[in-house]
Amino acid sequence: MRTRADQIGHAAPACSSVIVLRQELRDPKVDTDIQWTVILPRLYSLHYDLMRVVCSHMVVGVTTLQHPAADRLMRNRPLRKSKFFYGYVVVIASFAVIAVASGALYSFSVFVEPLQQHFGWSRAVTAGAFSVSMVGQGTFSIGSGKLTDRFGPRLVVSVSGLLFGLGFLMMSRVDTVWQFYIVYGLMIAAGFSGVPVPLMSTIARWFHTRRGLMTGIVMAGSGVGTMLMPPLANWLIYHTDWRTAYMALGLILTAVIVLSAQFLRRDPSEERFRLSKLDELTGERTAQTFPRAGLQLSAVMRTKQFWLLCIAFLGFGYAFQSVMVHVVVHARGLGFSPASAAAIMSVVGGFGIVGRIGVGGLADRLGARWLLTIVFAMLSLSLFWLVIADQRWAIYTLAAVFGFAYGGVVPLESYRAAELFGLRAHGTILGAIVFSVLIGSAGGPALAGYGFDFLGSYTIPFAVCGVIAALAGFLTLFVKPLPSGSPQQVSTGTQIAEE
Repeated sequence: MRTRADQIGHAAPACSSVIVLRQELRDPKVDTDIQWTVILPRLYSLHYDLMRVVCSHMVVGVTTLQHPAADRLMRNRPLRKSKFFYGYVVVIASFAVIAVASGALYSFSVFVEPLQQHFGWSRAVTAGAFSVSMVGQGTFSIGSGKLTDRFGPRLVVSVSGLLFGLGFLMMSRVDTVWQFYIVYGLMIAAGFSGVPVPLMSTIARWFHTRRGLMTGIVMAGSGVGTMLMPPLANWLIYHTDWRTAYMALGLILTAVIVLSAQFLRRDPSEERFRLSKLDELTGERTAQTFPRAGLQLSAVMRTKQFWLLCIAFLGFGYAFQSVMVHVVVHARGLGFSPASAAAIMSVVGGFGIVGRIGVGGLADRLGARWLLTIVFAMLSLSLFWLVIADQRWAIYTLAAVFGFAYGGVVPLESYRAAELFGLRAHGTILGAIVFSVLIGSAGGPALAGYGFDFLGSYTIPFAVCGVIAALAGFLTLFVKPLPSGSPQQVSTGTQIAEE
């Protein structure tokens, strides 16, 4: 005859014994004599099971119990504190994705001259493909943010990595200008749009008191990629050809992004991690609710803070991408060698790392409002300096200031959005803000290219960028916090247990 213990499939021995013993003691249908003949073997079995657990230093975790009493027991069991915080794994994986994706994207300026020489296109036509790509990225960014809010970052980033890598592989087969625009405007735009927004939104959900620092560290990957990928692309171009360079970058993109994406998780609740008020390992302070406090996009769009931010970041995109696309060819016009001109991007990327981490860390202490204005002012000054600089030391110095300033702006996009509007729909809201950045990014390189074709120099186009960056910084002064008691403060999320 099968006992009740035999009917509990795949249960941990100790837990099974406790549940069955308790039930048999409460069973009125079993008389006392029969009870003791059953109970004593059960006690010996329970003692043996518990000793095995103690001696092996293991915590018994039962997730496959089919018995209702066991299910209730496990649901009420307090969560075990992890020996390390998985958020750091998410940071490392996000850093790797951002590094290769941004580095490959910003290698475009290295390909401008080889593409012009091969096809005979004008500077404006060649740079125009990057502008079309920016429009595509902006359009897809809102969707990628919304998909991340719903499905999490792993799926979104994996699919984006496949599209991004495929776009670079297809670039190696381009023969006409319309193919060039289609690949950059659709494949590469769709691929890259699923990288920064999902990752920044994910980091905002994993970290609270260190949100700025961790966002800065992740986005510093863009600086590392900008230091490494353009020189690699330049080396491949001049030792093979531009088609082989695109193919190699496409293979690197696909492998690194798709592999790294498998380590991403939406938030601590997905991995049953929780944060105490002051976690000894992470230093994270967290609210009682996680992570659904804040406004939906429809409510955010009715605030003036949202539109002021969008206009300011549109100006940032215009100024920043104009320089990123044209600075290498500008340096070539000043007499720089191809390697020396490509090294400017490495300087920008290196100091971009310092700006992301440094400004992100300061935001945790000081908030993002005034820091955003300061870094916009630095960006504007570096652009005016670019207008008059013609010596190598001057170009490299302003590249350092420019890199630090633009690097400081990047983590503040996500931080300021979370600071003002909360985390309830952070991915969607951040996608909308990034859309404005990319609309500016689309117009900047194309208009700067037309300005060069018409005027024969970059003096006026770069001066316009400086003015636009100054106006953008001025607008950030008027982005004030939402009134107290706004819906941002209202929690609709799941309660997180405390230690």
